[in-house]
Amino acid sequence: MSQADLATAMGRSESWVSQVERGVQPVERLAILQALADALGASIRDVRPDAAPAAADRVDAPPVPESNDLDGLRVALTGHPALGSLFDRGPSSPVPALAEFRSRVDQAWEYVHASSFAALSDHLVKLLPDIEVAVRHAPAADQIELHSLRARSYQAAAASFTRQDQADAAWVAADRALQAAEMAGQPLEVVASLFRMAHAFMRQQHMDQAEQAAKSAVEVLDPRAGDPACPAEELSLLGAMNLVLSVINAREGNRSETRAHLRRAEEIAARLGEDRNDFDTEFGPTNVKLHSVSTAVELGDAGLALEIAAQVDASGLSAERQARFLLDVARAHAQRRHVGEATAALLEAETLAPEQIRDHHLAREIIRDLIQLSGRRVPESLRELADRSGVS
Repeated sequence: MSQADLATAMGRSESWVSQVERGVQPVERLAILQALADALGASIRDVRPDAAPAAADRVDAPPVPESNDLDGLRVALTGHPALGSLFDRGPSSPVPALAEFRSRVDQAWEYVHASSFAALSDHLVKLLPDIEVAVRHAPAADQIELHSLRARSYQAAAASFTRQDQADAAWVAADRALQAAEMAGQPLEVVASLFRMAHAFMRQQHMDQAEQAAKSAVEVLDPRAGDPACPAEELSLLGAMNLVLSVINAREGNRSETRAHLRRAEEIAARLGEDRNDFDTEFGPTNVKLHSVSTAVELGDAGLALEIAAQVDASGLSAERQARFLLDVARAHAQRRHVGEATAALLEAETLAPEQIRDHHLAREIIRDLIQLSGRRVPESLRELADRSGVS
């Protein structure tokens, strides 16, 4: 049974199945064990003899290993986020100060940019319920900023779900971010939420919906960009949305539209004159070049992608963005049958963001292609990477 088939049978991602097979993701909860056993047509005792119900309930049972899947975060999104507040139930503990929430939200985005998904999940499981309660019980003077921080928190959740192939949950998180941003009276945060939503739709291969999310923002922001006083933050979002549209068109094979959106993003980046990270988009001249590489790979122009990549210095961007760039470089080398160069790019990316590369569906596809290209002479470094990534 393939990883993809088992993932489908369980309603999980292929990445999650891969982690379980490699022993990276522990499966201890009986409900998940039962689902795994059912999908395999076996009993729980067949799957985990030491985790049968009677054994799992023992007082002296070994502690459950820390989980690095996003189950807890999915649960945190389930139902009403603060139902008790609707029935006049006050907070069970003092509401943290705004400064603490600012720090916790910033920490969440540090985890996102480092591709530290396990730490991010644990962090957001605590942060989201706290901020949902706070926004309903904090002083009126704090409400606006709390809604804005709530939007950023859900955007972080959406980003993590998208990168872990759980686009359905990413959509829910992005939608909640959008609502919170509107309640904060922050239209640019609304656009940032649409940015996350577009990425969720792209991961689901719903390109029409992704395009609608991105285009709706561009249609509003583009006329405003003609004003010389247009804020840099607004220009960054407009540029980022054009990059989203460039990727969508590249995946659909539309070269002219891909280049048009890249040119527009390049114009905006030149106007900004520097790499920025407004709304955690990392937009700027360097990111435009990275998307030029990515879209060239999508269009099958491996030579052009490698030519552009040779001129890029991505060291000033986050580990996540650098690793994603190296993944595109590896794809380009794989298209040209450069096994050694592609493997080297993957290994460098793994050093920067191991969770992202070992569990990314594109990375596994590239590894499989490189193994096939190698025939009987698979390089040892590639074979070891395949083992770490659960590629058979």
